[in-house]
Amino acid sequence: MSRKEKTEGANIPDPKEIEKEINEFLANKYGNRIRVMGTQIGPWPGVDETGSETVTEDSGPSAMRFEMKPAELHEYLDRFVIRQDVAKEILATKICTHFNRIRYFQERGESADREGIGRIKNNIILIGPTGVGKTYLIKLIARKIGVPFVKGDATKFSETGYVGGDVEDLVRDLVQEADGDIEKASYGIIYVDEIDKIASSANIIGLDVSRTGVQRNLLKPMEETEVDLKVAHDPVSLMEAAAHFQKTGKRLKRTINTRDILFIVSGAFNGLEEIVSKRMSRKGLGFGAALKEKENRTELFREIKAEDLIEYGFESEFVGRLPVIAVLEDLDEDDLYQILKNRYSSVVTAKKQDFKSYGIDIRFTDPALKTIAQMAYPEKTGARALISVMEKILVGFERVLPSTDIARFAVTKDLVTSSRKYLQDILDDDSHPSRCEVFDEVDSVERAELLEDLVARQSEFEKRFGKALSDWALETVVDAAVQLGVQPETTYGRFIKVEQEIHGFEKEFENQYGLRIRFSGEALRELITLVLKGSEEPLIICRKIFQNYHHGLKLVMERTGRQEFIIPKEAIENPERYLNEIIQQTYQQLNPENKPHLNF
Repeated sequence: MSRKEKTEGANIPDPKEIEKEINEFLANKYGNRIRVMGTQIGPWPGVDETGSETVTEDSGPSAMRFEMKPAELHEYLDRFVIRQDVAKEILATKICTHFNRIRYFQERGESADREGIGRIKNNIILIGPTGVGKTYLIKLIARKIGVPFVKGDATKFSETGYVGGDVEDLVRDLVQEADGDIEKASYGIIYVDEIDKIASSANIIGLDVSRTGVQRNLLKPMEETEVDLKVAHDPVSLMEAAAHFQKTGKRLKRTINTRDILFIVSGAFNGLEEIVSKRMSRKGLGFGAALKEKENRTELFREIKAEDLIEYGFESEFVGRLPVIAVLEDLDEDDLYQILKNRYSSVVTAKKQDFKSYGIDIRFTDPALKTIAQMAYPEKTGARALISVMEKILVGFERVLPSTDIARFAVTKDLVTSSRKYLQDILDDDSHPSRCEVFDEVDSVERAELLEDLVARQSEFEKRFGKALSDWALETVVDAAVQLGVQPETTYGRFIKVEQEIHGFEKEFENQYGLRIRFSGEALRELITLVLKGSEEPLIICRKIFQNYHHGLKLVMERTGRQEFIIPKEAIENPERYLNEIIQQTYQQLNPENKPHLNF
């Protein structure tokens, strides 16, 4: 009897044969380093064993709650990304429309015509030189709307596969990014960079044939297809499938549908502007020639049509699945300065955090930022050049200062232009301006700007967190954000949560001991500051500070009948001393001649 006949007759294959086949696969793949030892037969978790031979996990999303408007997303992008107004408008609008349309269809259920006219997905082409923020924009959008995001590099694709697998591996990566949640992954964003590298060239075979094959492999995922999450070249998937078949005699087919996954591709598209210019000149408009004289690539790119992309080397079917084109502009010197000046700049924030990890605070003066932008602009790599220049300037400080007692310094124009000499000056002078008055001046300006920004966005925070903070609370938020090196809105949300938990401690204390305590405004501020600047949770800090208070306060209650106590700031600063003081005051009021000193 053949192996196939045995399997069909018994419905469950022989475990020894399965073990042998798996080990043969592993030996071919990895040599004799890995082997499967033993097998077990039992029910596969979560599988309906009474169903048909093939069990398919439902990967279709059941409901999606997305109500963000394009203007809201556009405003969010404006805070983080300098310039690129047209691209931000297109991305915010079409991406919001994509997800709102999914919600629209789901709300109407079976009555919605998802296959009719208008079903084309808003897949997007981003065109722009390196360093202008293409990837950064998409990451920001994915974070804001809360969907999983994966990035792939088109240069890693081949006609036969992507890093040992195939094009569909990006979809599987999306499921992994969603922690295995197929429903969540089915709303994700897949971003493919350097897509221009898979455009074919005329009269060339070989490599260009492969590029065309990669384009064709992307067609189905970009439109709609079912992607099997079990991978033929993945030994873990094979072992799981084999083990499941042993236990149930059925195959569990886990798939994800790409219908609602948004695909965004990007590239520099060098040379495409010449194709556009020639097309426009051929039409006798004269516009192309004028633009060529000005060498304005951005304006030319904004005139791109599908025929230009096809002439560039893309298949017509591929271009048809990317109906939205967004062009990003080159960055000039002032743009680079504005990136550094932006309080949300990842370049400056990352460098602050590098030094903060050693307990060192660093600030940047305005002339220093302008000089860094001037030095970075000639490299013509956009924001990436800023990082390179910043590293060259500060690498000596980052190497030396952690081994000293210097806890803060300001980056000035002189430091940027003569970093080695300036480092020695700071080391030799404890009262160096960059360590004292210059630092204080820049720090004060930054705090004032952060506070102004929070005040201007109070309505946004009230909607987001359910509460608007008072002036002193905003000052506390800014102070903690600056000290920790994080964005103020992060500390804003944390402030509200900490405040709620401290009030929760007040109730806990009353329920446990029958004594009502209420923190004064100053005491609450002191407690919240302790929590925000530390690593312990509010309840833990409160329990530590007031661990003996129920003894002393009960004594006061027994002598005076008082059941409610307002806890001032002094009690946070020195809990034991304050408790002793109120006990002493109680005894003095009852018996002025008797002045006991009790400790708890």
